[in-house]
Amino acid sequence: MITKQALIAANRFGYGASHQQLLVASKDPKQWLKEQLTAVEFDPTLPSLNDMAGYLVDYQKKKKEQKKLGKSYKRPKAHIDAARRLMADSTIQAIAMDNSISWRLLDFFSNHFSVSAQGPQMSAIAPTLEREAIGPNLLGSFNDLLISVIKHPAMLLYLNNEKSAGNNSKLARKGRGLNENLAREILELHTVGVNGGYSQQDVIALANGISGWSFRRPNNGKPAGFTFRRRAHEPGSQTLLGKSYRQQGIKQGEAMLQALASHPGTARYVSTKLVRHFISDMPDPVLVNKLVKRWQQTNGNLKQIMLTLIDSQESWAVADNKLKTPRDFVISSFRLLNATPKKHRALIRTLSTLGQQPFKAGSPAGYGDSASHWDGANALMARIDWAAQLAGSRYTRGLTNIEQQLTALLTPQNYKTVMRAESRQQSLTLALMSPEFQRR
Repeated sequence: MITKQALIAANRFGYGASHQQLLVASKDPKQWLKEQLTAVEFDPTLPSLNDMAGYLVDYQKKKKEQKKLGKSYKRPKAHIDAARRLMADSTIQAIAMDNSISWRLLDFFSNHFSVSAQGPQMSAIAPTLEREAIGPNLLGSFNDLLISVIKHPAMLLYLNNEKSAGNNSKLARKGRGLNENLAREILELHTVGVNGGYSQQDVIALANGISGWSFRRPNNGKPAGFTFRRRAHEPGSQTLLGKSYRQQGIKQGEAMLQALASHPGTARYVSTKLVRHFISDMPDPVLVNKLVKRWQQTNGNLKQIMLTLIDSQESWAVADNKLKTPRDFVISSFRLLNATPKKHRALIRTLSTLGQQPFKAGSPAGYGDSASHWDGANALMARIDWAAQLAGSRYTRGLTNIEQQLTALLTPQNYKTVMRAESRQQSLTLALMSPEFQRR
């Protein structure tokens, strides 16, 4: 028998589960979730950051050559297809893999450290941020995650830090100046939050601390990646949030980020966002405080913080408080049907139509994480249209394979409505659009 607690475990903490998985989860839902806190694994056959950067170098070279000849040159379709496959991969893996809670956590931090694929350069490398910086640090310390993300070329390029030079640096004499974009977003969105008590002087201090942090394109056998340009770094000590940093070179920025990762304001800001993402649009202060306490006890160990979230009774309230985002809805629908989409381009198009295309939030703040961002009339109609389309696709073979799940998930009245529909397609559409399936 599938229990309500098993459904909460599968749907609130993850993206749903098969009937057999729910039976296992029903024996001990918390332990079932804890065993899922394992590393995420992407498709290893897809291109790396170095591959995508190499494509860009080749494209820009040929574009320049053709321009001299008075001709235009478009990005090869193979490059565009590679970027699309990278963009779709985390969604495809979230549908297919058993460690669903870890993929939801990846989605949280990918959105927390949002970068948008704007133009050829960012379209090529944006998806590599979650593959090469977020994923490998997902269950480690927030400090390691933060530094890895900020050093990643996708973040440096997205927020223009690769051209930032301190006003007293050697490169400042060549017309380069300080860019505050990345520093501001680190404080406002990534660590202490907009109400974290920092000032404009703190933004400037952090921007100086990470001046010279830049992107190296592949050249002469050297792979693409992070590089520190000493000639662009602002000399001298910096004061951030009342603390002085006298370190030289790259060590200065690293020390500042380490301090921000350990700051009490960061623990509260990120913990509140975690509770909002996993549990409720209105985070319970008691639950937030538990996560903050565990953050401080473990110096921001993300796995320990997630274990605390699982163990806390406030996480298991019966009410389904969260409206699924479009991404959540698509992933959980495929998982309900035990099916995996084969065409990455169609999957991206679906998410775009529903309003949550991967790496297209258009803002460092990422996509909204509460019902008010997703419950409009047009958004609802888009979901109905897609649910009807999916229900009539080759992925469905009637309701027999999911009937037991629906019995446990739906109210008796809604279950009768679904099972008495005029057609298989209508039954499944009603199930996917039921209040119980739309919320978690």
